Amino acid sequence: MLSHTRFAVLLIGLCGLSSGAEPNADEWTRLTQQARGQTVYFQAWGGDVALNAHLQWVALQVKTRFAIDLNHIKLADTSTAVSRLIAEVDAGNREAGSADLLWINGENFALLKQRQLLFGPWAEQQPNFALVEADRFPEMRRDFGVPTNGLESPWTRSQLIFYYDSERIASPPRSMPALLNWAREHPAEFTYPRPPAFLGTTFLKQAFIELAILEFGPETLTALAAPVDEQFAALTEPLWAFLDALHPHLLRGGRHFPQTGAQLNAALYDRETSLAFAFNPNEVVSAIARGDLAPATKSYVMTAGTLSNVSFVAIPVNAPNKAGAMIVANYLLSPEAQFRAAVNPRLASQPVLPFERFDAEQRAALDAAARAPGSLPAAELARTLAEPHPSWTTALEREWVRRYSGGGR
Repeated sequence: MLSHTRFAVLLIGLCGLSSGAEPNADEWTRLTQQARGQTVYFQAWGGDVALNAHLQWVALQVKTRFAIDLNHIKLADTSTAVSRLIAEVDAGNREAGSADLLWINGENFALLKQRQLLFGPWAEQQPNFALVEADRFPEMRRDFGVPTNGLESPWTRSQLIFYYDSERIASPPRSMPALLNWAREHPAEFTYPRPPAFLGTTFLKQAFIELAILEFGPETLTALAAPVDEQFAALTEPLWAFLDALHPHLLRGGRHFPQTGAQLNAALYDRETSLAFAFNPNEVVSAIARGDLAPATKSYVMTAGTLSNVSFVAIPVNAPNKAGAMIVANYLLSPEAQFRAAVNPRLASQPVLPFERFDAEQRAALDAAARAPGSLPAAELARTLAEPHPSWTTALEREWVRRYSGGGR
């Protein structure tokens, strides 16, 4: 076993390299040995039974392969872990934190990076990081537009998709203006969760970006990639006009909003609504497999594209088991783990590895999964919109609450 001092030197060697530097195989081997016997506490959202089961499988793999005990600490909200980390460090705890690995992205990452509460850089020293081909896919190094600088490791992709009851809708609306016109003709057949619920905020951002581009042109994306500024009022004006017009035609007249994706599924399954959305390309496949949606449910992407981002894992600055956390993160990037999540019909995970990084047998299975009821072809999923800077999320949520906290306008 390495001494504490030697281990500290090893971590400096691994994590002091610049972004994009080649991993040191010998040092990674020594790090793997150091991780043996460690217990890694992975704080991640615990609201999905299939995800929890998948992480149990991951725990079995890292125990068998690396003698690491992985404990999934189930969170109702990632902000809980962020607040706990801030409180620990503020109290002087910089070595014995409660988490070794965090599932974060967006504003949570931006906040922790700003406060220098994340360990690293380390992510690009993982042997499996090369598999994500970050030079080809720059989103592997940017989290809601914020450079990760090796402080996060990619884990899974997400993308907003819309889905509908094909027995009731022949041709669904494929833009926000078309959605408004459709809602006027089909009152009470659509709704969205109340922001700041994650899925509601996602719909808010989708509508905002799409309508801003239509009104002001694609150069708007440059402003959205930067922190929110004095342009907020002007750029969001089309959004509020859209929502003012949409709300009277929502389910229950926009007076009451659902809170979760499960409620959207239930409303569509019960034929209260006929159109809904989710922030996972495989959600419809998964929901059909679970029996939560009818087999006639079909999914699609807006013509202009839909919001897409990458979820990451990060290591807190006061994580007591950093070596074990890096080994677990590297395993999460392995073709085996990525494939296992991608073909699980109840999990609905989208891999961060390019298709060609899987072997022939895995590619055949992925092709078969892509033909499942409710699935989307890769060409359609290629139409994406980048997440705005995290500060836009906060500003949009605050303004939505100010305008609509009493229900629809």
